[in-house]
Amino acid sequence: MSGKPLLVTCGLPYTNGSCHIGHLRTYVPADFYVRYLRRCGEDVVFVCGSDNHGTPIVISAEAEGVTPRELAERYHDHFDATFRRMGVVFDHFGMTDGETNHARTQSLVGALIENGYVYSERIQQSFCNHCNRFLPDRYVEGICPYCGAEARGDECDRGCGRHLEPGEIKNPVCKTCGSPAEMREQEHFFFRLSEFRQYLLDYLDTLQGTSNARNYAIGWVRDELHDWCITRTLDWGVQFPGRDDLVVYVWVDAPIGYISFTEEWAEKTGNDWRRYWSGDGEITHFIGSDIIYHHCIFWPALLHGAGYGSPYAVVASGMVKIDDQKFSKSRGYVVWTNEDYLDQGLPADYLRYYLLCYTSHTKELNFSWQVFQERVNAEIVNTLGNFLYRTLHFAHKFFGGVPDATAGEDVRNEIERTLGTVEKAVREYEFKNAVDAVMTLAAYGNTYIQNTAPWKLVKTDEPAAQQVIADCLQIAKALILLIEPVMPESAVRAWEMLGFDDGMSSCRFGDALVPLPAGPLPRPSPLFERIEDDRLKTLEQTLKGRVAEARKREQKVEESVPEISIDDFAAMELRVGRVLSAEAVKGSKKLLKLQVDLGDEQRQVVSGISLFYAPEDLVGTSVVMIANLKPAKIFGIESRGMILAAGDEASLLVPLRDVAPGTRIR
Repeated sequence: MSGKPLLVTCGLPYTNGSCHIGHLRTYVPADFYVRYLRRCGEDVVFVCGSDNHGTPIVISAEAEGVTPRELAERYHDHFDATFRRMGVVFDHFGMTDGETNHARTQSLVGALIENGYVYSERIQQSFCNHCNRFLPDRYVEGICPYCGAEARGDECDRGCGRHLEPGEIKNPVCKTCGSPAEMREQEHFFFRLSEFRQYLLDYLDTLQGTSNARNYAIGWVRDELHDWCITRTLDWGVQFPGRDDLVVYVWVDAPIGYISFTEEWAEKTGNDWRRYWSGDGEITHFIGSDIIYHHCIFWPALLHGAGYGSPYAVVASGMVKIDDQKFSKSRGYVVWTNEDYLDQGLPADYLRYYLLCYTSHTKELNFSWQVFQERVNAEIVNTLGNFLYRTLHFAHKFFGGVPDATAGEDVRNEIERTLGTVEKAVREYEFKNAVDAVMTLAAYGNTYIQNTAPWKLVKTDEPAAQQVIADCLQIAKALILLIEPVMPESAVRAWEMLGFDDGMSSCRFGDALVPLPAGPLPRPSPLFERIEDDRLKTLEQTLKGRVAEARKREQKVEESVPEISIDDFAAMELRVGRVLSAEAVKGSKKLLKLQVDLGDEQRQVVSGISLFYAPEDLVGTSVVMIANLKPAKIFGIESRGMILAAGDEASLLVPLRDVAPGTRIR
């Protein structure tokens, strides 16, 4: 045990939409981790809450004709209930719009101001004359000044992925009414993030957690670190100290919620929140990989500047696909936690198992109903469930319960090896490896019971049969303890079949080697049910139907695109080019810098395809590009042309036969 106070948090769910399987990619592993630590005897506090501020919630509330608070409360309750249904149990689940977070945010921002890390500046910001208001963040859309892609006001979400400060977006348009916006001057406040470069480099060098979080952040800090505008022109949010016309940027008050929720937990339990945030506590954040920047750069700098402690570890999960397709609510590639899963009577434990064991935590998770069925039936039902039921059934049938015998040395050694493997894997945040080790022990038990055949042995050598059952019961006890963080509801039921009535509350992993007392056991029943083919078909049809409806909507949009003349098409100079070299653009997760041969010249092109192609795989590839596009600066790099690609997966347009570089497309 570490002996230190441990705090684990999850990235806050945003209260303008329902819970889907993409959310669970973060929350289930975090709950598994907390349950594991507690089973090791660690004193862990697990807090989270809903993220209630920012423009998307205001926009959604306006569209529904309700107040932002009403919308936030509705989805707050939704997430709270959904997490409980999934067995994700927080010690406290708060709201960033709560009084505690308003007070803590103003206090922390006040400390930053006092310490000289906040300054004011008059900046140009988008203003809609029709709506008569400034347009913060997602109230405005336009063109990214760095890559030229369509972007929303706070992020180039369709291009280079860069964070955009207020006033940076080009050709701004009001998202509410569609009117062109004008630029007006307004005073805002900035956090001196650039002054924390060396601190962050030193901090990131020691940051624990997953390497994807640490390495991504280090790349950003080494390349560039700009000051952040930390105010917005909204009525909804935490008031900036001393101003009634500005609120704090949501990415300031949202992470401060971690502190506020710890305060609220401490108040109701009689603890001191400062042990975690200003003492020797270790804070571990579980997040999605899309918010690494905020948690590994912006957040620790804020904490350090205000005199708080820094997070100990950041654990970032990989993204989610649905049936090999990019996760997309608008395109129908989404699985809703309640509607598509829990409300269909499917066990939360099955989904928890799938999310934890499908792939490494940092890798992309591809959800497929067919693979889900295969994993449940082959691993949960046939391997784990089969061994537990056979063991308990034979113990009850032949001996009425636990025989008066102790597990043999070989079995005890196998359990010890498994405990060590699981411990190493969890501490390295390799949760798949941990679950695999548990299932390997279950497979070992199945092989052992099959080879020893106690149902035959009891007829000729009862003491030997007793030894076999004692061995298997010891393996079963270890399996139940180890699988509890993965499938808590199933583990408690199996624990009761072992004759215990304490709900596993006081058990530790070391108890896996403590012999079971001889005595009666209740009649067991199978723990798990198979996912049958008819159920699978229904689940798949629901997803396919949603995708089909989304495609119909897309077709209607495509049909509304105006026709162009042949002259319009001829104005585009489309040529075949051959990629000579490709390299990642530092600081961007989407961009590649390409050198392209156009026959009579070479062009440098910046393309947002790095999520789909490794640079070395592109060299020698023939591509189609617009050669007469006006040059643009993207991430500070000149780009002279555009590579053409299709769809959300950026499938490159390539000629079917070898074509000389520079050939015109007609």
